[in-house]
Amino acid sequence: MIPTQRVILGAGLAILLIITAASIALDVKSRSEAAWVNHTVQVQKKISDLRVLLRRAESAARGYELYRSPGFKNEFEAVHAQIAPALADLKRGVRDNPDQVALLEGTEPLALRRVEIAAEAMRLRAMNDQAGIAALNSKAEGRGLMDTVMSNLDHLSADEERLLAARSQDSRRTGIVLLGIDVAGALVILMLVVMVMRESQRTQFALKSTLLETTAAKEQLEAAVAERTEHLVTAHDELRLSVNVLQSTFRSMAEAVLVIDAEGTVLLSNPAAERMLLHRAGMNLGNLRALSDVFHGDGVTPMKAEELPSARVLRGEEFEDLEMIVRPHSGNQVRHLMISGRPMLDGQGEVSGAVLVYHDATTSRETERQLHQSQKLDAIGKLTGGVAHDFNNMLTVISGNTETLVASLKQQPELQRVARLIDDAAERCAELIQHLLAFARRQPLQPRNVEINAAIADIAKLLRPTLGEQIQIETVLEQGPMTAHIDPSRLTNAVLNMAINARDAMPNGGKLLLETHRVVLDEAYAQANAEVRPGPYVMLAVSDTGTGMSTDTQQMAFEPFFTTKEVGKGSGLGLSMVYGFVKQSGGHIKIYSEEGHGTTIKLYLPPGEGAPEVAANVAPQAEGGAETIFVVEDDPLVRNFVTAQLQGLGYRTVAAPDSRAALEMIEAGQAFDLLFTDVVIPGGMSGRELAEKVAALRPGLKVLYTSGYTDNAIVHHGKLDDGVLLLTKPYRRNQLAEMIRKALGGGGMAG
Repeated sequence: MIPTQRVILGAGLAILLIITAASIALDVKSRSEAAWVNHTVQVQKKISDLRVLLRRAESAARGYELYRSPGFKNEFEAVHAQIAPALADLKRGVRDNPDQVALLEGTEPLALRRVEIAAEAMRLRAMNDQAGIAALNSKAEGRGLMDTVMSNLDHLSADEERLLAARSQDSRRTGIVLLGIDVAGALVILMLVVMVMRESQRTQFALKSTLLETTAAKEQLEAAVAERTEHLVTAHDELRLSVNVLQSTFRSMAEAVLVIDAEGTVLLSNPAAERMLLHRAGMNLGNLRALSDVFHGDGVTPMKAEELPSARVLRGEEFEDLEMIVRPHSGNQVRHLMISGRPMLDGQGEVSGAVLVYHDATTSRETERQLHQSQKLDAIGKLTGGVAHDFNNMLTVISGNTETLVASLKQQPELQRVARLIDDAAERCAELIQHLLAFARRQPLQPRNVEINAAIADIAKLLRPTLGEQIQIETVLEQGPMTAHIDPSRLTNAVLNMAINARDAMPNGGKLLLETHRVVLDEAYAQANAEVRPGPYVMLAVSDTGTGMSTDTQQMAFEPFFTTKEVGKGSGLGLSMVYGFVKQSGGHIKIYSEEGHGTTIKLYLPPGEGAPEVAANVAPQAEGGAETIFVVEDDPLVRNFVTAQLQGLGYRTVAAPDSRAALEMIEAGQAFDLLFTDVVIPGGMSGRELAEKVAALRPGLKVLYTSGYTDNAIVHHGKLDDGVLLLTKPYRRNQLAEMIRKALGGGGMAG
């Protein structure tokens, strides 16, 4: 070999050695980079596996929360045991990257804390510790931890994705450079070492094949991981959404829901079942039935065991709106329930359980009852108003003439006794009409600011001789000024009626307690009690230690003519009169009673504004006079009676049968000192309208109204208009004389 060839060969060998060395170095680098690519793919897989474990743990915890199934608990514990090793394995996989190690070390306690919160929630639910669960939920820690952990894992995965892309790019560049070096070396040593060239080519092809296989494996693994992760996340999100919707709907239902098996064991219940049915965890239907007495919709007929909704639905029956009355033994509110039932069938069509839905119709039934009461009240009011005017006109004549007859029969005791019986009967009739008007809230009230403590103290003094020594009367009056805006005479009558009822309920003696307090009835109370306006009230309570009332009696206590006394012992209008007085005054009345333990009736009276008004001194028995009285009365019997009474008192009288005739006489110049007119008269004008027209002609007109039923002419919102004097029919001679003098003295103006 010539020197040149040797040089060339030496150079070629040197170049070959250099190329070989470079090729070997690049080959090592390429294999190292391929290993790093595989390592990065494995790290991504570990991240994905950890994310799946965390979601499985959370899903198992939620499943246990909803269904209390041991299977979910076992699954949670199995997954829980894998999370810490998976975190440790992932930390080993990223130990060459300080930033990822730091991120993972910050994520690890968060992930473990989230799993511990789920485990704590499962433990609390297993113990049915509602307070603990509420406290744990109030922190709202778990969701935030899971979101942070998933965000960190996403960040870690993104870093690995970037590393994978960078390392794949480096590997490809190394392959290209290596290919170039191999080609160059092959060209240099083509003439020298054919076998080296072939070996180099074989190595190159092997490297390419390995790289392609690695890349294909990586892409396949990435696709599989991504698909699996996407499916798991989608399935988990759908399951979580479905569970949340179902759980929220079930728990927020106003109707109580019980899911039972064929033996009557309660498998599932919602919070409404606890409120409505008093159901507690672990109770079956037998336990529930033992808590209450169950009746049909009439509230009287007991419901037999085979008629119960659970028994019927487990026989395969389907039903809607089955009525049932439940009276808890604990004394809780009686419930009026409407039940719907559907049986659940297994694969063979056999009844394996049932779903029962309970709707609480108590409020609607109470509203219907109150509407019925309101309609009854209105009907009684219309009936009473329709007959009161004419009936009181007749009673005015009967009472007045009987009073005169009694006075004129002093020398004939037997006839005078008969006349007194007639007079007493007329008085009883007048009281009945007055009580009916009171119940119908159509009596004219004259309210004023009354110091309630002083009024009750005075009433208590009046009650002592009335009730007898066997009844002990006590008062508990809240200290300080307490003013109510009421008609004091009606209050006295109301307390007297309640006290007499209390005495009759204590035949062997007892205690009557009168109490006063300042109270405030809030919006919640007003919503639960019809016609109550929220705000401050003066509360007067009348309590006894008597026989008490049943629930049915309490519901009917204010009904007119309802009484539990023997025939002839009471009219049944006492409490109805109290009810009408309180309602017409703008107040509220409530009965609290229990059989064998006495009764308390609470009157909530409207508070007064300003200082109490002092009642006028009782005037001495009025005498007659010489003035001229213009009487307007359509009933001829009453008109003749009134003019005769007035003339007997020394007055001159002018009379007219209706408003039109009276106005014509006055316009013609008829002189008089006082217009004494019925409120309800024919002629196209009421007594009030007549007085207003006459007042326009004669300023300073003095007017005295009379009526057996005032309607709305001089009474508004149950109260007499200011400055109006009213003599209610029937009246006595002395009442007539007193009111005439009061009106002539300037007490009544046309206004």
